[in-house]
Amino acid sequence: MADSHTPARPLNRAALADQDFLAVTGIAKMVVVDSTGSTNADLVRAVTVEPKEWPDLSVLTAEYQTAARGRLDRSWEAPPLSSVSVSLVLRPANAEGRPLPTHTYSWLSLLAALALRETLLETAGIPAELKWPNDVLVRGRKIAGILAQMGPMGDGSVPPVVLGTGLNVTLTEAELPVPTATSVALEQPLTVDRTELLKSYLAHFARLYRSFCNADGDPTAGLAGGPSLHKRVESVMVTLGRQVRAQLPGDHEIIGHATRLDEYGSLLVVDKDAREHVVTAGDVVHLRPWSPPGADSEGGYA
Repeated sequence: MADSHTPARPLNRAALADQDFLAVTGIAKMVVVDSTGSTNADLVRAVTVEPKEWPDLSVLTAEYQTAARGRLDRSWEAPPLSSVSVSLVLRPANAEGRPLPTHTYSWLSLLAALALRETLLETAGIPAELKWPNDVLVRGRKIAGILAQMGPMGDGSVPPVVLGTGLNVTLTEAELPVPTATSVALEQPLTVDRTELLKSYLAHFARLYRSFCNADGDPTAGLAGGPSLHKRVESVMVTLGRQVRAQLPGDHEIIGHATRLDEYGSLLVVDKDAREHVVTAGDVVHLRPWSPPGADSEGGYA
């Protein structure tokens, strides 16, 4: 792998604010900032204080995040202008304006991962897979993470979701946060243009999201002229079909065969006694491949 740093280029703000792009995607608001602690934290605060200022499909993206957070409040940091760091406000409702039931929200991070996979494949020319519950992998290494957070209930209306995505773009090997990570630049891509990647991701996400909403959040319904969200996610999820160890709070763990996703996007794991366990994204601390002691490992992902 090459380890020469691609010169950092700022996002093209005019291209992101292009009215034709915003109209086609249905993006209601586009805000680009030079630096912030966390785009997700900013939007969670914004939808609490000024909910009417942040309608469905509002976007906040930053050139640099100083206090980015992942799942379970894990922190991470990347050099300025080296990543796509973007958060969206989602207020899921169907074409008639009827809000989706909140139990469907668990699919939104998987939908985002699917959209990012399509972007990497079509725009960057990089093969990608999903790792349950919220990571995107390239050749077994993590290239992106996704975090969905529920906003406030407010006036009793359906709470919004703030959905954040962090994609490693121009990081070198030395700049990667962990050895099991990678970046677009390290995978012989067609492009490392962050504006192009961001626009592609937002366009893919908006198309899938609108189709999902119009199906009332049914993960088994046909999506955007093709297979259902459930089928699409399962078909590209590297977790399925493997022996895994799910670490849960309180030092509990489940070891078994990851078989499928249920209707809520939770992972079903069958243990050695043929008991089926439901592992939810909100509960799992770590999910890793598992091999019996003395056996060859299948390779790791964090």
